[in-house]
Amino acid sequence: MHSRRKGNRGVTLLDTVVGTALMLVIFLGIAAAFQLALDVVINNKARSGAIALANERMEYIRSLTYASVGTSGGIPSGSIPQSEIVTLNGTTFTRRTTIEYGDDPKDGTGGADTNGIISDYKSARVDVAWTSRTGTRHITLVSRLETPSGMETSCTPPCGNLVINAVNAASQALSGASVSIVNASTSPAINLDTFTNASGTAYLIGAPAAAGYRITVTKSGYSTAQTYGVTSQNTNPNPGNLTVSNAQTTTGTFAIDLLGAKTVQTWTQILPATWADSFADESKIATSSNAAVAGGSVFLADNSFSGEVQSVAIAPAYIYRWKSLSWNDTRPVGSSIAYRVYDAYASALIPDSQLPGNSAGFTASPISLLGVSTSTYAGLRIDAVLSPGSAAPSIESWNIDYDYGPQPLQNVSFTLQGGKAIGSGPSGTIYKYSALQNSGASASVTIPNLEWDTYTITLDGASAGYDIASSCPAPQPEALSPGATLSTSLYLAPHTDNSLLVDVRSLATGALIPGATVNLSRGVLYSATSTADSCGQTFFSSLAQSSAYSLTVSAPGFVTYSNPAVDVNGTIKFSVQL
Repeated sequence: MHSRRKGNRGVTLLDTVVGTALMLVIFLGIAAAFQLALDVVINNKARSGAIALANERMEYIRSLTYASVGTSGGIPSGSIPQSEIVTLNGTTFTRRTTIEYGDDPKDGTGGADTNGIISDYKSARVDVAWTSRTGTRHITLVSRLETPSGMETSCTPPCGNLVINAVNAASQALSGASVSIVNASTSPAINLDTFTNASGTAYLIGAPAAAGYRITVTKSGYSTAQTYGVTSQNTNPNPGNLTVSNAQTTTGTFAIDLLGAKTVQTWTQILPATWADSFADESKIATSSNAAVAGGSVFLADNSFSGEVQSVAIAPAYIYRWKSLSWNDTRPVGSSIAYRVYDAYASALIPDSQLPGNSAGFTASPISLLGVSTSTYAGLRIDAVLSPGSAAPSIESWNIDYDYGPQPLQNVSFTLQGGKAIGSGPSGTIYKYSALQNSGASASVTIPNLEWDTYTITLDGASAGYDIASSCPAPQPEALSPGATLSTSLYLAPHTDNSLLVDVRSLATGALIPGATVNLSRGVLYSATSTADSCGQTFFSSLAQSSAYSLTVSAPGFVTYSNPAVDVNGTIKFSVQL
């Protein structure tokens, strides 16, 4: 009896859950249907209002005389606002009116027009937009206004035509670009906004003949191109504002494309260093067996038995690359010393896959450690097994060479400058983009909304306190493609008055050559040899000012380059092609 009641309760609970779920589905469906119906009602109401506003404006345009039809600041000019905000029945609308001259093909178009008049009629376009739950909606009315019979004349003279072409970085036509035309010198003044058509062209017939037409072309998410007026700073603008001549057509082509971004990170330079132990004491010895330290060497404490000695952990901060292990030792006849490299933390031998021959031990110095991964083995230990012979063997010193860095370098100021010029003046070339930037507390800054261009990063070494020792992935300048994001790492060295940054490329392909050997010398006064980093660059600092430096660059498979007269005077960049 008890079991049956328990089972009934279970069935009742399951029925309740299922029933509740079904009710929920039904009510959600009803709610969605109600919301949809509400949206339809609201949108239909708004659409009716938009139609009424568009019709109201179109009827007003038809009521005007032909000569009076135009927009405020437009071409042709009139009293109709180009854009206005109107509220009707609780909905806010944007009403835009466009009036343009048209060229009727019946009597020929452009230069082929039989009577030479291309402003044959006016076209009126009224667009009313409002925002709904699903986005922006539009109602658009278009009407053609014919010239009264016998009154076909050209635009109010003197006047001409403006043709504005918008293209992208690949010189392809760009439709839907916004075109702003401003000229305060005309009467009335012109302040007109229009858009390019499917062919990427905005064609304005009947523009008053005048100089000083400022044209600006842009598009959402795109760069901006414009004309420039003469100023005291920009005495030779390029491109300058356009001039419309009577009965002539003035054409301007403007290139815009998707905006990109550039991230710049600032780091210390990657530098060489050496961990060494000359056995002045036991401070760098971690463990030893039958080995003693005295007189600047480590040796067998009892020549009757083998011994072993192992260094402390060698774990530099910001380890970049292990380079080599080397030593100085004494091995009398019959004795031997075998050197091995251990993981500093796991106390295990570095495997032969990373360091061939390590398990058997090394006997000839130096040993390359370039194959040892710094991410897997951030710390190493040197181990040596000493075996006796006619006399005790000894180790006088051992060391590991490595590179360390880079470390984030905060709050570095630099100038980012594009290659596009917009004119010149008393101070020289004026660039479209030139701005002071700072890497900040994170040693990284992202500069958004950059147009496609070739950008150069420069440091004022004296004030910034640094020189660029390498720029990755490529030397400055670097090209930014439309819509791309470019990341640049700057490796900086303390500023000196005279320095030389050398990049090495293939003459055939232009590709950078990592690992190239670069020697810089000045007679017997100076000589230094360096290796190009992974970005094909190397840096020499603290140089004397001189035009007598000799530069020699070599790389496997390439003809050696030599220049006996490199002039170093300040912060110098030098590119070598092999």
